[in-house]
Amino acid sequence: MKLDHVGIAVHSIEEALRTYEHRLGFELHEIVAIDEQKVRVAVLPAGDSRIELLEPTAPDSPIQRFLEKRGEGVHHLCFQVEDIRRKIEELRSASLQLISMTSDTGLEGRKIAFLHPTSTHGVLIEL
Repeated sequence: MKLDHVGIAVHSIEEALRTYEHRLGFELHEIVAIDEQKVRVAVLPAGDSRIELLEPTAPDSPIQRFLEKRGEGVHHLCFQVEDIRRKIEELRSASLQLISMTSDTGLEGRKIAFLHPTSTHGVLIEL
């Protein structure tokens, strides 16, 4: 598995970009809305991986619930896998709890799945 990105929950992409672009020196690649996930995503390349700033687009967005509970900060780590369906089956066989048993669609139309943080020492992991 390869680290694909780190997802960071933010209240406002525009405000967060003042820090990530202007102070830290990252360059914005694009901002995309993912309606299915109720989120806007700002993509910032970071070497062989990237940072994704996640802004909720609806009150019932998972990112909005995260922000209300924990505030801004690291939301998840994402690892790229070759065959997500096979990986999901492997993880289920290893008794890791998945948030959804089928893969959803994420950025760039990729199939995604999430491991529950209780299975991974408090870290939400996206595949």
